[in-house]
Amino acid sequence: MNLNSRIRKVLLNLKINKKLIGELDFTTLMIAVVIVIFGVLNIYSATYNKTLDGIHIGFRYAKLQLMWLIIGLIAVYFILTIDYSFFRNYAYVIYGASIILLLINKVIGTENKGAQSWIKIGSFAIQPSEFAKFAIIIIVAKKIEDMGGKIDSFKKLLIIFIYAIIPTSLVIIQPDMGMSMVIFFTVLGMVVVGKLDWKIIGGGFLLLFISIAIAWNSGLIKDYQKNRFLTFMDPTSDSTGDGYNIIQAKIAIGSGGLTGSGYMNGSQTKGGFIPEAWTDFIYSVVGEEWGIIGTGGLLTLYGIIVFRMINIARDSKDVFGSIMVSGVTGSRIFSILENMGMNIGLMPITGITLPFMSYRGSSMLVYFMSLAIVLNVGMRRRKINF
Repeated sequence: MNLNSRIRKVLLNLKINKKLIGELDFTTLMIAVVIVIFGVLNIYSATYNKTLDGIHIGFRYAKLQLMWLIIGLIAVYFILTIDYSFFRNYAYVIYGASIILLLINKVIGTENKGAQSWIKIGSFAIQPSEFAKFAIIIIVAKKIEDMGGKIDSFKKLLIIFIYAIIPTSLVIIQPDMGMSMVIFFTVLGMVVVGKLDWKIIGGGFLLLFISIAIAWNSGLIKDYQKNRFLTFMDPTSDSTGDGYNIIQAKIAIGSGGLTGSGYMNGSQTKGGFIPEAWTDFIYSVVGEEWGIIGTGGLLTLYGIIVFRMINIARDSKDVFGSIMVSGVTGSRIFSILENMGMNIGLMPITGITLPFMSYRGSSMLVYFMSLAIVLNVGMRRRKINF
């Protein structure tokens, strides 16, 4: 086979069959794109008059977010061209690669705000823990399928725990407690969907509490992270320290009222009172400038995506697809609730991004990759006669 023939064969394999395209959930994909564009508007509002390290941000972050949208959509296309059984077949490879990436991060990772969570590549930086979350969903889905779709013994639960705890431990020691929480609730959702025998729940939670106690008292959880957990219950107890972010975010959201102060017209946002307004606290920008109508509309869009994901998980043709989609759905739900919760003082500040809204390249890419897997399962939920 000559070179031209090989290239043609590769290109043909990257095409999506028209019959499968007819099964694609375009609605969910388009809603995700709409949320990203809405996020870009709010990122620009939060950064157009800001400087970072002496450099004027201006339109830079908004342009970069649009670039990540394009990269994310390209990733979606490539993932849709392959059957999702690929991820089952290469689950151990993907899982192993994520651990290697976390180990590399431990050696050469860049520290930011007390956490060594990023690997810099030129002017860009990737967050290995985002890809580890993706890999854990795949490996846990495969193991549950290998167990016949039913976790009916403590031994099986322990196996799942071991696979999850190895990369999670590497995330904890960065330390990145926010991502650790996302991983935990993602796996928890997956094992519950995997027909967890309720008789072993007590043992599972005992194992969990022991793990938390060890992490809390061993130094794995830093003092500033402990303070974040304690301060969110009473932000005024440290109004100039750990409670400052929560107080300013609540002021911004509260001042928005029903209709908001108007786009690019929020006093908290323009005044720079909201820290990390383009990433962790972008929800407060929405609340201040778009009001209850804006936050409610955003929550509705998230609700539609989650509802459609649940339907795809329910209609999957196999256990692997169902559990994998359940993991992505659980991760998405927790990330949304945690981010919104920390903006209104109901959850501790953990640095978890708001899906498709917050500025952060690695999380944007992984959000689209995981969405592509969900859409992939939905496309192939029934047998197509070619």
